[in-house]
Amino acid sequence: MVSLAGFTSYRVGGPAEWFVSPRTVEDLRACFAWATAEGLPLTLLGLGSNLLVSDRGLPGLVICTRHLRQTQFDEETGRLTAAAGEPIARLAWKAADRGWAGLEWAVGIPGTVGGAVAMNAGAHQACTADILVKAQLVTQAGETQELSPADLGFRYRTSILQGDTSRLVTQATFQLCPGAGAAVVTAETRACQERRHATQPYHLPSCGSVFRNPEPRTSGWLIEQTGLKGFQIGGAQVSPMHANFIVNLGNATASDVYRVIRHVQEKVSQRWDITLEPEVKIWGEF
Repeated sequence: MVSLAGFTSYRVGGPAEWFVSPRTVEDLRACFAWATAEGLPLTLLGLGSNLLVSDRGLPGLVICTRHLRQTQFDEETGRLTAAAGEPIARLAWKAADRGWAGLEWAVGIPGTVGGAVAMNAGAHQACTADILVKAQLVTQAGETQELSPADLGFRYRTSILQGDTSRLVTQATFQLCPGAGAAVVTAETRACQERRHATQPYHLPSCGSVFRNPEPRTSGWLIEQTGLKGFQIGGAQVSPMHANFIVNLGNATASDVYRVIRHVQEKVSQRWDITLEPEVKIWGEF
């Protein structure tokens, strides 16, 4: 068994019954084949940034994609292809260094390319669907698929891949805008990063935004107006800096975080008659 606490940005969670982090697509196919042959439940994990894993851990095989890393810039088409395990924030800086515009918004997102595609990650009024050309996937049967944005059924912070363990994004191709100039793109990328750091508690472990925004209000506004900033159970706290963040003060358990999530949902529902929908994926038994 392998503890998953070190593989999530919350720094909480129990053990995986089986754990593997393949370095090639062929290794990934072999992992799928083994799990299928053994009849094991399958869990797909990137950087663990949008995730809460139960203290009891997870049964079956956890496949971590963080070692699937490779990038390729096509100067003729302005397209950037990146492997699923590439951190999307790191990719934003790589694009900025070349003066390719289009990924500045992603600099503060603590997830992988694969995760960004699966959940249609976004920030600053931009999202993955805006620039994705295609995604390549491997199915549990070992087959390769290529899906367009239309195939992926993108909506706000989700796609048809959310919760689908039968296939995994292995790489994605994005359409960017070369020629904007490294100084210009770097400055905008840095500005996006500074805006997020000025308003969000990046100094403490968290999953990022906990709840989807129920338009026209934001979850953070609803939670703050309900008087829940600073609310705490155990080592988990609704951040005083941004109410849509629940942070680990250092000694939180997954159960602490989960109980804060449910308390926030209950109180917001009572006051506003709105049920906040978690953006964070909640895995395991609570």
